[in-house]
Amino acid sequence: MAFTVKEFFKRFPNDAACLDAIMHARMGGQDRMSCPGCGADAKWYRIEGRRAYACQFCGHHYYPCVGTPFEDSRTSLLSWFYAMFLFTSSRHGVPAKELERQLGVTYKTAWRMGHQLRKLMVAEEPEQLRGHIEIDETLVGGKQHGAGTGKGRLKGKAILMGLLERDGGIVTRVVPNVKRETVSKIIYRKVRRGSHISTDELPSYDHLGTRGYKHGAVNHRSEEWVRGTHHTNSIEGLWSRLKASIRGTHIHVSAKHLDKYAAEFGWRFSERGRPDEMFDDLFVAASKRRKLPQLDV
Repeated sequence: MAFTVKEFFKRFPNDAACLDAIMHARMGGQDRMSCPGCGADAKWYRIEGRRAYACQFCGHHYYPCVGTPFEDSRTSLLSWFYAMFLFTSSRHGVPAKELERQLGVTYKTAWRMGHQLRKLMVAEEPEQLRGHIEIDETLVGGKQHGAGTGKGRLKGKAILMGLLERDGGIVTRVVPNVKRETVSKIIYRKVRRGSHISTDELPSYDHLGTRGYKHGAVNHRSEEWVRGTHHTNSIEGLWSRLKASIRGTHIHVSAKHLDKYAAEFGWRFSERGRPDEMFDDLFVAASKRRKLPQLDV
C-alpha cells in the first residue's frame, strides 16, 4: 500500500520533524554518532533556530543538511519533503507548475526543486546490470519524418538509449549517435560480462558476442519480434509509456534535460515493486548524497 497524504503529514508535521529525519538518516538509523569535534560516540541535541545539532559532550555543531540538496535552499524542509512525496506517489512525474501550485513557491523555485530531485534519481541508478538485458534506442521530441535513424529523421530530436534488466532496473542515456563506439562505451561500463543481451538488428551491436556477452538479435525489418529468449518487447513498451508520460505530464522536454526526466522514469520503474518504500528510499538518498555524479556519456 502506498504512502498516503494523511500518513505523510502525521509523520512530518513541520520542519523540525523533517530535520530530525535527515539527522537520523545521516546517523545510519542510530541514536548516536561519532563526533567530528571530540571523537566521542555521542548523542546529539537539536539547536533551536538552526538546522543544526550539538554534541552532548563538547557542544560541537553538526549541520546535517550540508552536502544535500537542502543545504543552500531557503525553501522549507517540509516543502522539500512534500515535493519528494509527490514525486514518489505519482506514476508519471510532477511538472514544475504542479509543484508551484502545491507548495506555494515561485515557478523558478519549483523548477529547481524538481531538477534537484531528478538529479538524485540519476545518481541512484543501478551501478551495473546483470542477467538478461534488453538494449534499444528511441527518438524523443520533434516530429517524425520517415523511418530509420538517418540525419533527416533526427532533426529536432534526441536519441535516448536504454538498457533494461528483465525483472530489474534500467539505465538510460541521451547519446549523440548510435555508432558502435558510442553504445559500446555504455554497455561495457553498465552491463556485467557474461550477461545475456537482446537487441534489434542494429549493426552497432554485432560485436557483443565476441566481448564476453551472450548476444542475440531480432530483425524488426523482417518483422521478426522474438527469437528464442531474445526480444526487445519490454524496453519498447517502456519507451511507449515514457513518451506518453512526457506528453501527458510535461508536454515537451528539451534534449538538454531529457537525461534527468528519463532517469526519473527509470528510477520509478526500478522501484516499481517497492511502493511503500519509494519515499524513504528517495529521502534517505537525498540526506546522504554528498556529490551528484555526471552521466558517463
